[in-house]
Amino acid sequence: MLRKLLRRRLFSYPTKCCFVVLIFSLVTFSVLIIHQKPEFVNVRHLELVEENPSSNINCTKVLQGDVGEIQKVKLEMLTVKFGKRPRWTPYDYVNMTRDCGAFIKRRKYIVEPLSKEEEEFPIAYSIVVHHKIEMLDRLLRAIYMPQNFYCIHVDKKSEDSFLAAVMGIASCFSNVFVASQLESVIYASWSRVQADLNCMKDLYGMSTAWKYLINLCGMDFPIKTNLEIVRKLKSFVGENNLETEKMPSNKEERWKKRFVIVNGKLINTGTIKKHPPLETPLFSGSAYFVVSREYVGYVLENEKIQKFMEWAQDTYSPDEYLWATIQRIPEVPGSLSLSHKYDLSDMQAVARFVKWQYFEGDVSKGAPYPPCNGVHVRSVCVFGAGDLNWMLRHHHLFANKFDVDVDLFAIQCLDEHLRHKALETLKH
Repeated sequence: MLRKLLRRRLFSYPTKCCFVVLIFSLVTFSVLIIHQKPEFVNVRHLELVEENPSSNINCTKVLQGDVGEIQKVKLEMLTVKFGKRPRWTPYDYVNMTRDCGAFIKRRKYIVEPLSKEEEEFPIAYSIVVHHKIEMLDRLLRAIYMPQNFYCIHVDKKSEDSFLAAVMGIASCFSNVFVASQLESVIYASWSRVQADLNCMKDLYGMSTAWKYLINLCGMDFPIKTNLEIVRKLKSFVGENNLETEKMPSNKEERWKKRFVIVNGKLINTGTIKKHPPLETPLFSGSAYFVVSREYVGYVLENEKIQKFMEWAQDTYSPDEYLWATIQRIPEVPGSLSLSHKYDLSDMQAVARFVKWQYFEGDVSKGAPYPPCNGVHVRSVCVFGAGDLNWMLRHHHLFANKFDVDVDLFAIQCLDEHLRHKALETLKH
């Protein structure tokens, strides 16, 4: 960056400029650059406010939970004008990423570490996606930092144009790449776990610098800045953080019986499986985790874990017990005690904030969270703008699900908030 700035400065001088004055000016300018904050800190083009799809919406009021403003968002989403807003297609991204410099500038990616603290604590991310390229771009931009590492697993069933678009985006960054091995991901099958494992292997072999691995899907979005995530991870002092609770009896069928894939769907064969090859019981959890590099190395290299994973490959939703169970094996780095006192629910863990339809209700009467402000898909809330105020007051690092086609303003206002917060921190 220094070379570019000096070159720009040099060419601005008249051709007859005195050589001595020129050298003095360059040296002075260099010293100023060294002692000042990075140029991008105060540059307007990194702010996201002007991206707001409608001048009628005040994101500050939305984040404050203003009922009137949230109602305006819902009305805006219903208008014919907004419903016909141009969508960026995979082909648009293929074209945009032919000029990486222009793409990075246009999409306002942050290309230098925002602080020494963040620079010295790289994070690895595994991102599993299959569609909605604009959502992936927004997610990646929100979490992108040049010191971090990003592996993107694209479902083999995805359109060729989608894969090309993802590869185009990845080609613009040295620390973003598509997984070396791609899976055809089938709902509730082992393939979902394998997708993360493929990225785990790639990330583990790529660099020894990163400290923690966080896995994401294409409909996740951060609710903390990179600096906040770094500080939370540092506070774990090597421990992992993910949902892990006693296995409920109604989920035992999922791993006691053998499941196979028939015509792209997982079918229960009714065959009883052998007991899992572990001395410890199985625990219930979710697909989402925040784990140390040491945990990842253990999972990839330990023979007992490999046997457990091999056993789990013909079960239903292995991602919803595998990571949770490994987290309770005593010798695993950063694991928790087997005692039920160490159980962590999804609301206690930091990995992901999710609203399940059957738990929504009146918080004053004991519900874990208020009703969904968006829509439900498979009993999971796809967030609306009215969900942000409550969500941002909690300790989770990410939330799921967001969708530009359900409520773009929920994503836009959250995106603006995080970018402003990240840049404001540097000014003080």
